[in-house]
Amino acid sequence: MTIDAFLQHLANGISLGSLYALIAIGYTMVYGILRLINFAHGEIFMLSTYVALYGVALFTLPWQLAFLLAILITGLMGVLIEKAAYSPLRESPKMSVLISAIGISFFLQNLGLVIFTGRPKTFPRPDFFAKMYDFGGIKIMSLTFVIPIVAAIFLGILVFLVNKTKMGMAMRAVSKDFETARLMGIDVDKVISYTFFIGSALAAVGGIMWGMKFPRIDPLLGLLPGLKCFIAAVVGGIGSITGAVIGGFFLGLGEIMLVAFFPEFSGYRDAFAFVLLIIILLVKPTGIIGEKMTEKV
Repeated sequence: MTIDAFLQHLANGISLGSLYALIAIGYTMVYGILRLINFAHGEIFMLSTYVALYGVALFTLPWQLAFLLAILITGLMGVLIEKAAYSPLRESPKMSVLISAIGISFFLQNLGLVIFTGRPKTFPRPDFFAKMYDFGGIKIMSLTFVIPIVAAIFLGILVFLVNKTKMGMAMRAVSKDFETARLMGIDVDKVISYTFFIGSALAAVGGIMWGMKFPRIDPLLGLLPGLKCFIAAVVGGIGSITGAVIGGFFLGLGEIMLVAFFPEFSGYRDAFAFVLLIIILLVKPTGIIGEKMTEKV
């Protein structure tokens, strides 16, 4: 492999890893507070692409406004799902909440098939993101640069919110102990809704970037990326924002480099994530930087 080809694959791997990181954070935030795997997260990611698409194609909004509305609406949909499917089961056994999460995932997939039909649609890619740059034989689309920058900006905002704001302090308190947080006067329900809003909004950012990178969307779009981002969160250390970012980049770079160095295995690209998950669970079940976490009762 030439240096040019390696750099080309490296840029693609960083771009894909950034997408995985954005989406994986939603999994890890919800798990960190509720010890719940939100299996509907991939469908939230899918819905964001359709909201953005119809904002541009049906309502003829400027793409900037359509994308912003998609992020806000998707965040609110995440809160609605939490209130409808998870909040009533908060005192129930964990298995009941898990079944509810899987049920919501299937419900959203089939609702998408009914509303949007199963026919794939083309996601709009503004000209700004489609420009090609040639660096001495290395051809890179502007979107490849934009995705890591957008991911870094949103991750920076998230870290600030979690570490420097009152709501962030409340989120960290609730993640440690529900009852103690309540005794301290923290509105636990508000904190959980806030968490779902942020996680879903980040999934929407990832969904919009994904739609522009792979401009073909359908109601089952979130299934495989959702599973991969869950794996990324586990690999990095589920419950840790930093771990989700590390796991996302690890998975994205690993997928691209597998195809780059072993093109004969390109058909097994998706299997790489599941093999990686098995290895991590066998070698270090808590993830790369994860810590053992006690179950909330």
